[in-house]
Amino acid sequence: MQLIIGNKNYSSWSMRPWVLLKAFGIPFEERKLRFDFTPGSAFYQALAAYTPTSKVPVLVEDDGFAVWDTLAIAEHIAERHPELPIWPRDARQRSRARSLCAEMHAGFSTLRNLCTMNIEAALPEVGAKHLAENAQLRTEVARIDAIWSQQLAASGGPFLFGEFGAVDAYFAPVAMRFKTYGLPLSEASAAYAQRLAAAPGVREWIADSLAEQDFLDFEEPYRSGRD
Repeated sequence: MQLIIGNKNYSSWSMRPWVLLKAFGIPFEERKLRFDFTPGSAFYQALAAYTPTSKVPVLVEDDGFAVWDTLAIAEHIAERHPELPIWPRDARQRSRARSLCAEMHAGFSTLRNLCTMNIEAALPEVGAKHLAENAQLRTEVARIDAIWSQQLAASGGPFLFGEFGAVDAYFAPVAMRFKTYGLPLSEASAAYAQRLAAAPGVREWIADSLAEQDFLDFEEPYRSGRD
């Protein structure tokens, strides 16, 4: 399989299936496209062969069959590898895990817009300013903290449903945002975010992001340069 992704420092959606495949040792070829949203760019031309959405990530099978959208990719991986606990084994827990992934997929727009993923940056002053000024951001931060702490209490950890799975891969970019912007978490949730950052796949993605040393001004609302 081939996984087409964007810049690792910025692409939260790309991070999810990449981390999931790495965590379970599923072999794939990475194809990274540098973000360039100029009409007709090489980025768009490369994607046009696989998806009508012009977005990453895209999972491409050996025969050229393409799957896009992170939820669809996670389900595709799970169907290809039923022997692996991509989703929890228990039927109700699978439904709960899918509910949490879908909530993340469709919601938290204020967090996404104000606190874009930027793994190499440290922007706690930006996070504090947004939290002070934006009630919706405070609501979304509190909801994520509640999801993590409640689910950890229910499962006993160390990950949301005990062992690492799709739902943890789905929340990995969220943990990156909380670190970059210094957003508050309860003790249990903060410990989970640290375990998530140290998990196989996530740790490797972070290292690759830091090594990228690329700066895209249209992805950087709070910095004028890498320094």
